[in-house]
Amino acid sequence: MLMKGKKGIIFAGAFIGVVAVLLVYFGNPANMGFCIACFIRDISGAIGLHRAEVVQYIRPEIIGLVLGAFILSLINKEFASKGGSSPFARFVLGIVVMIGALMFLGCPLRMILRLGGGDLNALLGLVGFIAGIFVGVFFLNKGFSLKRNYKMSKIEGYIFPALNIGLFVLLLAAPAFIFFSEKGPGSMSAPILISLAAGLLVGALAQKTRLCMVGGTRDMLLFRDNHLLLGFIGILVFSIIANLIFGYFKLGFNNQPIAHTDGMWNFLGMAVVGWGSVLLGGCPLRQLILSGEGNADSAVTVMGMLVGAGIAHNFGLASSAAGATINGKIAVIICIVFLAIISSFSSDIFSKLKK
Repeated sequence: MLMKGKKGIIFAGAFIGVVAVLLVYFGNPANMGFCIACFIRDISGAIGLHRAEVVQYIRPEIIGLVLGAFILSLINKEFASKGGSSPFARFVLGIVVMIGALMFLGCPLRMILRLGGGDLNALLGLVGFIAGIFVGVFFLNKGFSLKRNYKMSKIEGYIFPALNIGLFVLLLAAPAFIFFSEKGPGSMSAPILISLAAGLLVGALAQKTRLCMVGGTRDMLLFRDNHLLLGFIGILVFSIIANLIFGYFKLGFNNQPIAHTDGMWNFLGMAVVGWGSVLLGGCPLRQLILSGEGNADSAVTVMGMLVGAGIAHNFGLASSAAGATINGKIAVIICIVFLAIISSFSSDIFSKLKK
């Protein structure tokens, strides 16, 4: 039985930090035991939404996260099919969050794991992430809302977990129309069953503890509540310890795995992720967990991220070890403008101005 309260969230963070490093030991790319954005990008490539040959693989970790949350929510009677809260806005926000994450080269979870491996470039990402959350919280305080969701038929909540089972079948069958990288990060992976088991366990823990990379900072700013933030800290501390034990820890800015040193765009990329995730009500990890619990709005967000990954690679928006691209920089600025518009028009700011 999982521990409750602060001990439970610290345990969850510690477990994720250690498991992430173990996944690297078993074959995942360095500092990428888990990365929601990167792994969704790989799946996007595997099903042909983009043709970047080095990042194409159906990641079992993503499947496990969804199914772990799905199974535990059924057991705990917390599964609830619901949706209808600004679905298209959420879809586009999913695209925006993915573009920001691929500018930085990682989701909030990988940002912490990169820090745990000694990658100091992630510090600039962290500062940007917190700045983006701060802006998002400002608009929450101004009444921002994507409106309420509604109870839906159970089948609506079952569709996304079922799709993930289908993805797992495709991974095992490996038909010719599914793409698998033969080099680069997409070719580096832990064994399928180990990856799936890790995803299932972390998905169940994240469902039980409501772990969210955005929620911890948001709750501190809004309510002075550090509960979720403790999970964030647990991941960092225990990933550092595990990386030191395995000899993976490498402190510095240069020559870090699957990272670049362009500080301004690391900052702005994660600022977009933080801001967008606050508007969505949770980080990419949290969106996966909610989708496993039957939340169709979160499933729409994840589908937006999947499409966003395809857009990012098809139009040259994603960064590489060489740094940010011109197209990527323009896209991030457009994303910031979009976030400002939707934040303003979905809050009380313009209604007060009219008065």
